[in-house]
Amino acid sequence: MTDPLIPQLAAALDARSALITRLAAEDTNAYRLFHGSVEGHPGLTVDRYDDLLLVQSFHSPLAPETLAALEAFYAEKLPGLALVFNDRSQANSRIGNPLTPEQLEVAMLPREIHEIGVRYRIQGRHGGQDPWLFLDLRAARRRVMQEVPGKSLLNLFAYTCGVGIAASKAGARFVMNVDFAESSIDVGKENMRINELPHRPRFVKCDAFAAMRQLAGIGQPERVRGKRMPPFPKMEPQTFDLVFLDPPRYAKSAFGVVDLVNDYASVFKPALLCTTEGGTLICTNNVADVDREKWLDQLQRSAAKAGRPVKDMEWILPEEDFPSPDGNPPLKIALLRV
Repeated sequence: MTDPLIPQLAAALDARSALITRLAAEDTNAYRLFHGSVEGHPGLTVDRYDDLLLVQSFHSPLAPETLAALEAFYAEKLPGLALVFNDRSQANSRIGNPLTPEQLEVAMLPREIHEIGVRYRIQGRHGGQDPWLFLDLRAARRRVMQEVPGKSLLNLFAYTCGVGIAASKAGARFVMNVDFAESSIDVGKENMRINELPHRPRFVKCDAFAAMRQLAGIGQPERVRGKRMPPFPKMEPQTFDLVFLDPPRYAKSAFGVVDLVNDYASVFKPALLCTTEGGTLICTNNVADVDREKWLDQLQRSAAKAGRPVKDMEWILPEEDFPSPDGNPPLKIALLRV
């Protein structure tokens, strides 16, 4: 008896036929093959990163027989891919399933993928939880590459610096990547090494709040309410033609709190003040429950209050491998001219 997942996988693959051909023509070999939340199996994702097939289950574990059927389906349709399965149905989406030594060797193998001619490092598993390149951000990276030639870019919450590397490849005049995690910055530096870039981007290991306050000219005190702050690199005030703001859903540090549901303004305002007058600020919000029109209204009100009103905006929608029947994808990307 055929597993009920197989017709869903087949329909999804068929729906992506034209997209996959188009991506291949522009030197892109990484894309989502199955987006379970809208294609029939909530919580299941199947991503292709060149010769790696990354299967992840978020809501509940995938039954062994279903995983076997999935592997057999793609072995026939897309032969030669190495499958890695991450069960992320535990708390905080942490990977919970052990792998055999042979499977772990495949999962930990460093690989190189291409997107719009840019090279990125990827592994099926590594020290963290999330893949080193978020595929739903491809549309944003593509737009940055169109916007940035000859301009400066500040990449905040840069993770593995994918946006910054794409900007450098596209001819940005200057790129600064900011992230607090040294492991992520290290992947960004490796991404830099495997690409031929006209200018070397800058990598700053720093809490985003401390970086933004200094760049915006607000300043970051070494003591707050009598308490010494953790060490942070000193930075001179500087504004950027293009600022990319991609914060996590929630994060707390001594410097501030990131809360995309209740207080996006806490990260938006300092990022806005780092943007050159007449420049562009691209913001993301990855919380599905946040209404995008209400979020946009918050951004516009916050910008007006800061004396930097939004002059124009547009939505950047994820590409066809992240279908959204209602036109309101969970990942919201707003491009603002300020």
